[in-house]
Amino acid sequence: MDYREAGVDISAADAAKQRIKRLARGTFNPGVLSEIGSFGGLFRPDFASYQEPVLVSSTDGVGTKIQVARLMGVHDTVGYDLVAHCVNDILVQGASPLFFLDYLALGRMDPDRVEAVVSGVTRACQEFGCPLVGGETAEMPGTYADDDYDLAGFIVGVVERGKALPAGVSAGDALLGLPSAGLHTNGYSLARQALFAKAGHQAATVLPELGTSIGAALLAPHKSYLAALEGLIERGRIRALAHITGGGFPGNIPRVLPDGLGAVVRRGSWEVPPLFRLIQAAGEVPDDEMFRTFNMGVGMIVVVAPGDLHEVEHSLERRGEPSFLIGSVVEGPGVTFE
Repeated sequence: MDYREAGVDISAADAAKQRIKRLARGTFNPGVLSEIGSFGGLFRPDFASYQEPVLVSSTDGVGTKIQVARLMGVHDTVGYDLVAHCVNDILVQGASPLFFLDYLALGRMDPDRVEAVVSGVTRACQEFGCPLVGGETAEMPGTYADDDYDLAGFIVGVVERGKALPAGVSAGDALLGLPSAGLHTNGYSLARQALFAKAGHQAATVLPELGTSIGAALLAPHKSYLAALEGLIERGRIRALAHITGGGFPGNIPRVLPDGLGAVVRRGSWEVPPLFRLIQAAGEVPDDEMFRTFNMGVGMIVVVAPGDLHEVEHSLERRGEPSFLIGSVVEGPGVTFE
């Protein structure tokens, strides 16, 4: 026997890696000191403008959104999602990205699919100034089905210690919601069960209320808030950020609040997008379950001192980022809805 008979095609893997190298080079900046394919990625950060730089790291995946990508035969968007999600996660602590790594595991090596996924990763890396310095592509027959794959990302960023978030959150602070582009990368197991298994829709089904197919609406890319918020963070106008991912509102807002403080969220202060209403109706999902599973149209929550609210709203508006006042920080734990 040889490795190919056992299910691992080294030649196909080599072909995929050559495509990855070409894509990754397009993300490089002067800090990258190594080529893709080394045992480790070398990166020299420029900390000249920092007095006390602190590294911030995070890792995440895109969950079962991959199953929708498979149904639609579209694989570049989940690569973009991966980077945008990780960038948002370190942004919550005030950090800007330095570099990124990815991990792609497949049941069968398909260079075309690998290239599609990684092209999404590199497109996002270029957009966010975050070079792809390395990663891993693993063919794992017997662990994944031939047509299946999984994707994870790893990011490292930097923040000035004195500007790290959260900082100074107090009762009475305002909560500004920034709109999401859709489900982003969370809640897809429930969404697929409600829309496909229970309601009987197909991914290609076009619904008037969505203005597109269900599959396309579900694949809407995860939105990054880096460009809209980094200037405000630098000027010290933001006290905390909550990335609304797995766990929804009650699972994420308390993560950035001091002990003894909670939040009141006014449900009617923004319009919930049609996709979420469609999922809720199709699956007969209770309100509480919707708000602890999905972002409900709010991808990031910005905690702002009342005196800075006007400046923050205008700064966001100038950058083309809508916002809506959705609640406030209050005494007492947890998240309460009105």
